Amino acid sequence: MADPKVEQPTSDVESNYTPSNDPKNMQEVTQYVQSLLQNMQDKFQSMSDQIINRIDEMGTRVDELEKNITDLMTQAGVENEK
Repeated sequence: MADPKVEQPTSDVESNYTPSNDPKNMQEVTQYVQSLLQNMQDKFQSMSDQIINRIDEMGTRVDELEKNITDLMTQAGVENEK
């Protein structure tokens, strides 16, 4: 079982990093940082899309719930007092 205190690599760039392949020059450092930033941006975009989809689903459910409540109130003879 993995040690919960040790953060596991979350990308190919992170998992391929070892002291022996430490970036040696500015170009390699720049490329490494750009890869990390791109990976973070991709993950952030994916999570943002998931959050937006869940919010849309919740909105749809709330709309359906309001309609069902209105229908039940109508069936029970209670007037809508908005």
